[in-house]
Amino acid sequence: MKTFGNAAWRGGIKDGVGAISTASGAMKDYPYGFASRFEGKPGTNPEELIGAAHAGCFTMALSLILGEAHLTAEKMETKAEVTLDKVGDGFEITAVHLTLSAKIPGATEAQFQELAGKAKAGCPVSKLLKTEITMTASLIA
Repeated sequence: MKTFGNAAWRGGIKDGVGAISTASGAMKDYPYGFASRFEGKPGTNPEELIGAAHAGCFTMALSLILGEAHLTAEKMETKAEVTLDKVGDGFEITAVHLTLSAKIPGATEAQFQELAGKAKAGCPVSKLLKTEITMTASLIA
């Protein structure tokens, strides 16, 4: 499978404006720029998109692994917090922290932690990122 995303940019780094689109059309010319990336202004940024992709990938991977263990999630919610730090003369994604909350009937806490760990290690986005990936997983009763 191959897919794509597009980015367009006009102007300089601080005064420029960009737009991001996805092949599916889920995002079409969505604005991004220096202010949305570094100053908390409205719009998206690459790190936010990486976080969403990682959360989605990890959660789907866990769903597969749960199925292999004859378990089905009633509900799973994952947040991927991506850390962008100044390193030397530039910036680098230095860490990703996954926070998972899940309701999985029939799962024990130990089994849940083991399966979530397998999903973290096996998720294609986790494999792509060459950074520290930590995780907090909570099983809801």
